[in-house]
Amino acid sequence: MKQTVLVLGPTGRFGRNAALAFENAGWQVRRFDRKRDTLESAAHSVDVIVQAWNPPYHKWSAQVAAMQPSVHRVALANDATVIIPGNVYIFGEQTPAPWSHTSQYAARNTLGKIRIAMEQSYKDAGVRTIVLRAGDYLDTEASGNWFDKIMAPGLRKGVLTYPGTPDIDHAWGFLPDVARAAVALAEMRETLDRFTDVCYKGYTLSGEQLAATIATARGHDVHLKLMHRWPLQLLRPFMPDIKHIIEMEYLWHTPHSLDPTLFNELVPDFSTTPAVDALRKASAFVPMPKGARLSPMVA
Repeated sequence: MKQTVLVLGPTGRFGRNAALAFENAGWQVRRFDRKRDTLESAAHSVDVIVQAWNPPYHKWSAQVAAMQPSVHRVALANDATVIIPGNVYIFGEQTPAPWSHTSQYAARNTLGKIRIAMEQSYKDAGVRTIVLRAGDYLDTEASGNWFDKIMAPGLRKGVLTYPGTPDIDHAWGFLPDVARAAVALAEMRETLDRFTDVCYKGYTLSGEQLAATIATARGHDVHLKLMHRWPLQLLRPFMPDIKHIIEMEYLWHTPHSLDPTLFNELVPDFSTTPAVDALRKASAFVPMPKGARLSPMVA
């Protein structure tokens, strides 16, 4: 009998990739449609719920906590496991890296505190939960994340715009891999603790390493250019999310990586896409610079 997963937020970055990964693994996938479905009916008899609802930053304070109790309720009613795509906001800049499920959740910023409370609500409610934590996402299409919205567009001119200190570690996760990791954990959910917090390492790359890897992936020179901060301040009165983007700037100036020890113990045979292949796919939406020719390896 096929296992069934309900994906909340199936058109978002994580939800879209998760739905595809579960389908590829043979699961029956229900994509939640706010216009058509009720949560109770959509969640009936499901085995797993992917909680990928993620409102804009400026709505987190009002909506993130408010949307969780209904998910708690249907998960408990169906004895379903909830998978939460976790981020690194919870650790804060004072927590020593590498970050793991044993690290202190010491965030002092608003978004980090909201995420800590959100995850804790599942533990307090007794919901079977898997938090799969990864760094900044790399997607297979332009979906509005840091990489494709801010950093990669300049590659058409051979420039990678970098928003942080260029020679320190930064954590990245290739979404198709993170989604496959979610499937692997879902399929062993009965053997996991009722609340399981797992870090997925992905790639640990400095800005300089990122630029070099992209150059190899695309077959042309890539120059690293530091992002100017003043446009963010100018946009602040007009874009409500900007103040939260500024709030999270410390992640671009704080060396960090994720400790994969627990994940490797649980899924020892997991195959991660090589970084050069992931970055080739993540930057494929950007045209090649004029006159650039693909090397035989890339072609």
